[in-house]
Amino acid sequence: MAKYECKFPGDFDAALRQLHQGILGGSITASFEDGSDYEAGGLRCAVRVYERYSMTGGGRLSLTLTLVGKGKDLFLSAIAAGGSQGMFLKFNTLGEEAFLDKVRELAAQL
Repeated sequence: MAKYECKFPGDFDAALRQLHQGILGGSITASFEDGSDYEAGGLRCAVRVYERYSMTGGGRLSLTLTLVGKGKDLFLSAIAAGGSQGMFLKFNTLGEEAFLDKVRELAAQL
C-alpha cells in the first residue's frame, strides 16, 4: 500500500474532473470502478475507486481517491493497493508507486 496526501486551494468540481480524466488518461488499462459523493453544511466529499493493470506486479491494482473540500480549501488523499507479489510479504510495490506518481503529477497542476 502506498499513500499520497496534500492540501491545496482550488475549485472542487474542476479538481475532481481533472484528477478523474488524468487518471483514466494515464494508462490504457485504467478503469473507473465506482464512486460516492456526499455534501453537508458546505463540506463536500468525493470518493473514487480506479483500477489498472500493473506490468511490474503482473496483476491489477486499485487506487482510492478521496477529495474533501470546503469553499476553496481542498484536501486530497490517494491510496494505491494491490499489484504486488508474494504470499505473505509484499514484494514489488512499484506499480502502486507508479499509480500514485500520476496523482502527484496531476495534483501539482491543480
